[in-house]
Amino acid sequence: MKKHYFMTLVIGALGCASAIFAQSSAFKGLEHLFTMPKNYVAGYTATPPVIDGNINDRVWQNAQWSESFEDIEGDLKPKPYYDTKVKMLWDSTYLYIAANLDDENVWAYLTERDQVVFFDNDFEVFINPVNTSHQYFEYEINALNTMFDLFLPKPYRSGSGALISWDSNRLKHGVHIYGSLNDPGDKDKGWTVELAIPFSDITVANIPNIPKNGDIWRINFSRVQWETEVSGDKYVKKCDSNNRVLPENNWVWSPQGIIDMHAPERWGYLQFSTNEPGTKLPEFVLPYSELQRQYLWLVYYKQRQYRGVNGKFAKNLKELGISENISIEGKQNKLTMESTSSQFSAIISAADSKEIRINDEGLIR
Repeated sequence: MKKHYFMTLVIGALGCASAIFAQSSAFKGLEHLFTMPKNYVAGYTATPPVIDGNINDRVWQNAQWSESFEDIEGDLKPKPYYDTKVKMLWDSTYLYIAANLDDENVWAYLTERDQVVFFDNDFEVFINPVNTSHQYFEYEINALNTMFDLFLPKPYRSGSGALISWDSNRLKHGVHIYGSLNDPGDKDKGWTVELAIPFSDITVANIPNIPKNGDIWRINFSRVQWETEVSGDKYVKKCDSNNRVLPENNWVWSPQGIIDMHAPERWGYLQFSTNEPGTKLPEFVLPYSELQRQYLWLVYYKQRQYRGVNGKFAKNLKELGISENISIEGKQNKLTMESTSSQFSAIISAADSKEIRINDEGLIR
């Protein structure tokens, strides 16, 4: 659901990253959109967890916790005052997600499916299995175990709306409260979330998109946390001096760099491994094509900036300050662009790799 609103140079095949892609002046001013997304390698489980919100099942014990969540803008904002972490597993049917959300005041009031759950404090999952930045899925859940699930044909920035009528019918979900719900008279420890997301529900084609060993999807997690105070026996959102509700906190696993979760190119990487949790999982390997894609996103962001100033798209790369000839890890790449005042398409290619293209709607193939 719509809310308020990388190019990290990767050195070597294993994806060691410098702080920013500072070697090229073309990225100046856009560094916040080119930081390195987080990554997680999920192990395969032969024993599914019981989806009841209690994440102390034996099967979860060997799965690794992610890094603690950060502000959605990364280092531009203070670190969250409550800790949040996730872990993941998978089998041939489901992606399993467990989340731990520390909180001294656990509350939720929305009870009906597909209400706008982030009007409460919530936990959210964003998944793009095809890594095109289009055709992705969103799940939101609050401490009452109320679910809001939706499908987005393309991001809001491209003039899309969300398909709220879409339901993930095979989804399993549960919540466990460590303390008491909606009771301002005590201090809680927090709440945990457990999700089993069926691969068949997050497949656009007719054949379920079941991951294979080594496959990489794009995923991110968000926690919406409102500033509250107690009024009577209820939690209410704090307001400013003009009686406007204070903005929510947006805490995420992999920082977006902007206050907008609907930029799928900024999400983290989920790599699937057939190794079981507790055994040695492989190191995450960033595909070379992800390095190439960053130049396409540079064109996309620069074109949006150009149109914002000039009312039309730039005719060529030179007007954007971007070179056609690019060296990535010692390989020569060619970047080309075709453009009219209202549309554009850019392509990057190297001698030993397939062409990758992006259009003015941010669809990348």
